[in-house]
Amino acid sequence: MKSTLMLAGALSLIATMAVAQDKPVLTVYAPDYFTSEWGPGPAIEKGFEAICDCDLKFVAGDVLPRVMLEGDKTSADVVIGLNTDVTAKARATGLFAPHNEDTSNLSMPVKWDDPIFLPFDWSDLAFVYDKTKLKNPPHSFAELLDAPKDAYKIVIEDPRSSIAGLSLLLWVKAIYGDQAEAAWEKLAPKILTVTPGWSEAYGMFTDGEADMVLSYVTSPAYHIMAENDDSKLAAIFPEGHYFTPELAAQLKSSKHPELAQKFMDYILSPAFQKMIVTANWSFPAKLPHDQLPKVFQDLPMPDKTLYIGEAEAEKLRGPALEEWQRALAK
Repeated sequence: MKSTLMLAGALSLIATMAVAQDKPVLTVYAPDYFTSEWGPGPAIEKGFEAICDCDLKFVAGDVLPRVMLEGDKTSADVVIGLNTDVTAKARATGLFAPHNEDTSNLSMPVKWDDPIFLPFDWSDLAFVYDKTKLKNPPHSFAELLDAPKDAYKIVIEDPRSSIAGLSLLLWVKAIYGDQAEAAWEKLAPKILTVTPGWSEAYGMFTDGEADMVLSYVTSPAYHIMAENDDSKLAAIFPEGHYFTPELAAQLKSSKHPELAQKFMDYILSPAFQKMIVTANWSFPAKLPHDQLPKVFQDLPMPDKTLYIGEAEAEKLRGPALEEWQRALAK
């Protein structure tokens, strides 16, 4: 009897494994932060698998370089976590297919009509400070630039390796145009250091090594909700703040195009959008403001949003980087 039960159990396990192996695998390339245990990836995987009758597999890493290296032989069906600073390069590969989503009613401050790259969240760039330590934060970008050299110790990210750092170049360019280099010359003495990425910069700030850090208007929400700490604030400037969306796209070469499309549909679903808020600490691309957690509803926000389109940003990238390097070298 015992051996019969063991045999039945073994056959059941084999049958279960066979069913699992029969399920199609949807492969999604995503950045490390997205797939980490504290990122949105695990919840999204569980949620999508509950409706897709498939196995969702996240592959973490540097998304676009890997896809470009693999070309149309890539195993990715979908990529997620791209930004507008790379979409011109990504579009030029011809590897991506239309997302086929209605973007006319997204809850973003910028109208979105790109047929290839689909936004799933967004925030505005901002300098974040601790109100208990910095009693006189700047109330405008001009005030930040014109303050005495020793007024602030600021940490920013390198535009050559960081999305936030590159967005700062475009933010300064959007406000100051041809005078951007002069603006950088004023800001340079207040920059304590330039870090390779956001994590290093924000860590220095939270460790008390800097007065301000280049981050996002949504960053204080994390401290309030996760740490019960309301001391971190974003400095809001009347000149406007730079809009930074995160994007997804499906591959033309996908082995499971119907599943890939289903995932694109899922991205704009309420289930996905609600996961993003407190897992990625950003505003979801399609969720009414009154459905956000109250902390997000109450965040101070700029009256003016600044954004440079893909083609113009691509043209400005090289000259803006040269201006930045010259100013910080003086």
